[in-house]
Formats: sequence, structure tokens, C-alpha cells
Amino acid sequence: MPFLQLILPIGAADPAPYEDALLAAGASSITLEDEGDDPVLEPLPGTTPLWPRVRLKALFDGAVDRDEVLGMLNAELGSKLAQALAGASFETLADRAWEREWLKDFKPMRFGRRLWICPGGQQPDEEQLRDSQPAVLIELDPGLAFGTGTHPTTALCLEWLDAAPLAGKRVIDYGCGSGILAIAAARLGAAEVLAVDIDPQALLATRDNAERNGVAQLIEAHLVEDGADDSRENPADILLANILAGPLDSLAPAFAARVRSGGQLVLSGILRHQAEAVASRYAPWFDIGPVVVRDDWARLDGVRRPTPPPPSN
Repeated sequence: MPFLQLILPIGAADPAPYEDALLAAGASSITLEDEGDDPVLEPLPGTTPLWPRVRLKALFDGAVDRDEVLGMLNAELGSKLAQALAGASFETLADRAWEREWLKDFKPMRFGRRLWICPGGQQPDEEQLRDSQPAVLIELDPGLAFGTGTHPTTALCLEWLDAAPLAGKRVIDYGCGSGILAIAAARLGAAEVLAVDIDPQALLATRDNAERNGVAQLIEAHLVEDGADDSRENPADILLANILAGPLDSLAPAFAARVRSGGQLVLSGILRHQAEAVASRYAPWFDIGPVVVRDDWARLDGVRRPTPPPPSN
């Protein structure tokens, strides 16, 4: 059954009354989108930020009358808010499995020499695999969490993992999202992986993807505030954090406490112009190597220096 989609640009207006009006007019679903080019990559806990300019998309039964929908919206919104309807447009959408629509733009991707990230049901062809043996294939469905490998920050971390000696290592993936880095570490030989995030949806995606890839027994996933890990008493060999510069700055002492002497730190989610400041923040504990940049995003790699012993009395 086809659907009728109403597209309504509302700019910086509060979307709530428009959502209420659309539901009253019979919309079966409403989506908010960025009308400009102002991505919100990682909101703070407890916040739901919106873009400077918002576009609403509402789905209706394909048999509804367009004029009737607009008339109901006019009646619900009142004259001032209804002015936005001048920019409204309609389109007919064929019925399909909407929850799988993301797959059409997500193909198998290689990172480094052997690591492949694949959407569910897709595999690289034989020619693609020829020069990446022995290939490590990870089947991924991000669900509602961030992380498919397509963003430069994730790609930078996956390439680091592909080249790292991970056998027997204890790894922390801080800000695990879909679990892509945690699962890659486990598939590449890590003995145990702690996956941490602020979002319960991320933990669901991580656990589901870990099960899908046969590494659920190697990955423990929990919320940041649960504090269920023992990484201070049993520090990690490797800590990866693909988040943003602000949280990375505030977490520097905590990360230093969670990486063993000689252990490795991998930080991403940093813009090129932020890399120097973040590196300086970690300099008291880590020897930071050269910045690695892709598409104006940066990755910092560091080695934990030994903690000096406390002064003797």
C-alpha cells in the first residue's frame, strides 16, 4: 500500500504544535530532519537538541485527500502557525520495509588490510576479498545507535584496530554506539572488551551485533553511570574513545586511570583544529603520537607512561 508523505519546513519554530496538528490530522508517523547542514553528532546526556532549521515529514494513508489534510492542519494550527503550510509539499511513497532503508546506502567496506564491515546479508565479492586475506568480516546493523564505519572518525579507529596486535588484550570501547569498535577488537583477537555508553539504545545495538558476530561472550556492555567495571583496579591494555572533544577533555584523568602503564589510547571524534588542545590535555599521562587526519577529522594515538610511585616519607 502506498503512503502519502507531507513535507513541511518550519525553520526555527517549535515543532511540538505542528506534530500535534499532524497527528490530529491522521499522520501515522512524523520525522524531524535537518533542513540545512548542521549535524548534531553527540548530544549531552538528558538533552534532545534540534537543528537551527527543521523540516517535518509526516506519513499518511495513501488514500487520504491532500486538501482535506491541509484544511485540518489550518484548523488545528491557527492563522499564525498555519503560515508555514505555504511551504508544504506532498509526495507519494511506495510501500517498503522502512526499517531496512538504511541498507541501500550501506555496502561492505574494508578498513586497513583485512577488516570488513558488512550490512546484514551482504558480503564482499571474491575479487574484493582477493587482496585482504585472511579477511575478518563483521556483520553490522546499527539499529538506533551511531556507528556504521561510514563516518571518518569511526573509519580512523577501525584502521587502527586492523593494524594493532590485539591477541589476548583487554580493551575498553568508551562510547560504543553500535558496538562496531568493540566487536572489531574482539574479532581481531582481544580477550575481553568492555563497551560503555550513555545511551541504552547503544547497549542494545552492541549486544545484538555482538551476538550476530559470535563474540557476545567476549563483550560486556553497560551504561557509564552504572560504574560496573573494574578498570581502575584492572586497567585496560587499550582504550578507544570515539566521542567528541569536549567529553574527551573532561575524561582525561579517568582514562589515564583506566589504562595500564605501557597501554595504548586511541581518541577520535576530534576536529583537526581541536587535536592540539586535546593532545595537550592528555600529555601529563600519555606520549601522544602524530595526529592522523581524514576529511578534517583527527585521531590521536598515545602510550601510557608509568605512574610515578608515591613519595616516601
